[in-house]
Amino acid sequence: MAQGARSLPELISELPQLFMALVRAELNQLKAELAAKGKVAAIGIALFFGALLLLLLFVPVLIAAAILAFCLIVPPWAAALIVAGILLVLIAGLAIAGIMFFRRIGSATPKQTIGSVKTDVDAVKGVGDYDF
Repeated sequence: MAQGARSLPELISELPQLFMALVRAELNQLKAELAAKGKVAAIGIALFFGALLLLLLFVPVLIAAAILAFCLIVPPWAAALIVAGILLVLIAGLAIAGIMFFRRIGSATPKQTIGSVKTDVDAVKGVGDYDF
């Protein structure tokens, strides 16, 4: 036997510890991947709630604009429509930003972890390219 080489029983006795370490590493990777996606989703949700809040403010402004329009006084009516237009632009901007954050997530499946587990399974089977 070569110097520094371990016997087969020694290698087999290490398998449970190595397997548990592999499972722990995969679970930690899964947690990290899902946490990152969760943070992006939280930002997207917050932006949508911001858009909803501004939308709730938009309705009373339109009502005020309609009331002022009936008064036939141009400056207050024009001012109310300008405010309504600004709020509409803000609502659209927040909604678009929220959509962009949700698109960053992609699918909810943890693709990196699944790929890593498949590689590990292939390595255990002795199939594919892998390093020891």
